[in-house]
Amino acid sequence: QVQLAQSGGGLVQAGGSLRLSCAASGRTFSMYAMGWFRQAPGKEREFVAAIIWSGGNPYYADSVKGRFTISRDNAKNTVYLQMSSLKSEDTAVYYCAARQSYTVPLRPADYDYWGQGTQVTVSS
Repeated sequence: QVQLAQSGGGLVQAGGSLRLSCAASGRTFSMYAMGWFRQAPGKEREFVAAIIWSGGNPYYADSVKGRFTISRDNAKNTVYLQMSSLKSEDTAVYYCAARQSYTVPLRPADYDYWGQGTQVTVSS
């Protein structure tokens, strides 16, 4: 069992930056692929970024590529999402997720554990 606790988020002006954190507890964090998803009101949960256990070859949705960076610190059992050049369309509840895997799942249904979600609001 893995528990994920998110922090960060909040209100920011367009063009600004925020960093989300997701701290894991429970089983060996380093064995898990980690992902970030987001869900805007009335929309389905969508993939944002994901990273394998080693931290290499991160994957990004086209909509955030070049603006967001996913990283992880296995010593701290934490994954981060650094968001820059934020746009109003980035407004959503952001979730981190974990799956015991050496590949990177890109669909919400592929993940086993989820954080509680954190609101990100970008004002234009």
